[in-house]
Amino acid sequence: MNFDPVLIWFLAGLALILAEFMIPGVILIFFGVGAWITALSTWMGLTPGWTSQLLTFAVSSVVMLVLLRRWFRARFFGYVEGGQDPEDNLDDLAGHEVTVSRDIAPGEMGKVQYKGASWSASSESNLAEGDRAIIVRTEGIALVVRPVS
Repeated sequence: MNFDPVLIWFLAGLALILAEFMIPGVILIFFGVGAWITALSTWMGLTPGWTSQLLTFAVSSVVMLVLLRRWFRARFFGYVEGGQDPEDNLDDLAGHEVTVSRDIAPGEMGKVQYKGASWSASSESNLAEGDRAIIVRTEGIALVVRPVS
């Protein structure tokens, strides 16, 4: 059975481009377009052998990946400069009031309720179940609280 290389390259390109939708990362699309460029060059008779076709595929895919990936990502995903500044954290919990759900003693962890969720918490003061407290800061996934004054 003799397969048409133009059809093989076209279908390979289509499969890679469709795979980009399932595995996003703006990488596979360039290999898909590279396969289509190879199909076009083969159809035009510029790349008659498998060696020239593989070379065309590899070079066109890598060149597009290197030159266009950043531009595509900026257009489709937006541009994010650097990381998030902790000072701009919109989810900062400091200053919010919580209810103690399990006693807290200095040096020991207790529990507090905040917006319906239970959080581990520590404090420099004794806090009994039912007391109200203010979140001072977060330490990992635990809260540091102080009594409401």
